[in-house]
Amino acid sequence: MALALPSWLTPFFFLQYPVKTPPNPDSFPNSQYYATGLKDIYIAITIIAVMAILRDAFRLLVFEPFARWKLTRDLSFKLAQEANGNGHNGEANGNGHVLHPTKRQQRKIHRSVLRFAEQGWSMVYYPLQWGFGLYVNRNLPTRIFDPVDLWVNYPHVYLPAEVKFYYIAQTAFYLHQILILNAEARRKDHVQMMTHHVITVFLMGMSYFYNLTRIGCVIMVLMDWCDIFLPMAKMMRYLELPQLLTDATFGWFLISWFVTRHVLFIIVIWSAIFDVPRLLSFDWDPVRGHFLSKGSHAMFLSCLLALEVLQIIWFWMICRIAWRVVTSGEGASDDRSDDEGGSTDGKEE
Repeated sequence: MALALPSWLTPFFFLQYPVKTPPNPDSFPNSQYYATGLKDIYIAITIIAVMAILRDAFRLLVFEPFARWKLTRDLSFKLAQEANGNGHNGEANGNGHVLHPTKRQQRKIHRSVLRFAEQGWSMVYYPLQWGFGLYVNRNLPTRIFDPVDLWVNYPHVYLPAEVKFYYIAQTAFYLHQILILNAEARRKDHVQMMTHHVITVFLMGMSYFYNLTRIGCVIMVLMDWCDIFLPMAKMMRYLELPQLLTDATFGWFLISWFVTRHVLFIIVIWSAIFDVPRLLSFDWDPVRGHFLSKGSHAMFLSCLLALEVLQIIWFWMICRIAWRVVTSGEGASDDRSDDEGGSTDGKEE
């Protein structure tokens, strides 16, 4: 199939830089191995385009129609109950006219449909990518509670196909998220989200080309886990499902966030700070793929710590929501980025 494509198109559809499988590899012994290079950007562009098409397809053909049907049906049932409660049959009021949704109710449905559909892509992407990331990490000789294995046999110059594709796909996803963030209406935490995505892409690119992919694989699977449950809780809220179910999902998201991003992630950062100088030499030698110097190490740690600071800020906001739910009985809502900074209609809020 590769021969049927012009040579200039091949990098957009196939992994580049194939090499012979190293002798006695410590992971994926039956996979094709690859080196890294700038041509890897081409397939990332293709993945971004595919994600854009899939996101709009799911949004327009699946999530928006479903949410509109569900919310419209629920509202019609509610109006019928109100009419019957007034002693009338069907959806009629006292004047014999059918009860219709008010403009306010229509605007609320429209807004909920759009929000539900926006979160839908996350609910498609994160479970699939987290599952694939778990598969990748289970086949690497690394342990989350003892991350010293992340640095053994550095540099990991050649990557099995699974690791290479996982890395490129994840990088493409965050580049796609940057495009979406700038295309949609600005949310209250636009600056924080943009900072997070830029740092993430920089870290992924740096670790990819500096042959530090094993720590990247661990961090990505940690980050993706709790990102499954926040969009799930939001979608439940937009569909007006029982508050107990929404709050329970949000509670599980809160626990998952704390464990993965403030316990396990800290363990990884701790290893990067103390195990790297102990186990590896600071030696900038591109010929053998060794890109670890004191400067690159400091830059890498600075980006990891910056991510953790952002996550601490967000976790404080999440805890405020949880406290509000417990003390006032209000339903969970995301203070980080759920609403825009301003409403197009003051009455709607």
